[in-house]
Amino acid sequence: MILGTGIDIVRVERIASAIIRWGGAFEDRVFTAQEKSYCRGQKKSAQSFAGRFAVKEAVMKAFGTGQSEGVRWIDIEVMPDGMGRPAVRYYGRVREMAERLGVGQTFVSISHDGDYTVAQAVLAAGDDK
Repeated sequence: MILGTGIDIVRVERIASAIIRWGGAFEDRVFTAQEKSYCRGQKKSAQSFAGRFAVKEAVMKAFGTGQSEGVRWIDIEVMPDGMGRPAVRYYGRVREMAERLGVGQTFVSISHDGDYTVAQAVLAAGDDK
């Protein structure tokens, strides 16, 4: 059963500009250490950061919280799974919400086209095995 869906679109330049302007403060507030390391290692790092940002926004929308109820950006981590597909891990408040709602799996998709990145998240109930 689907518990929630969310979608977000981000201009890559917006994220690139935030990284340049705010540097480590922006990165530390929005991305986990593992995400930062992964994105910096990508040929198009700004696009990679934008993709993770968009997934986090989409996940927050799927939960229906946005950045309220104690949700922090770093409570959602987006990394490739063993097949290279984007996968999320939850920490802190988001993990508590996922457990309370019975989220078993979160399906995410990221797509890039020129200056834009779009991401979708679907929260599904049940066991994640």
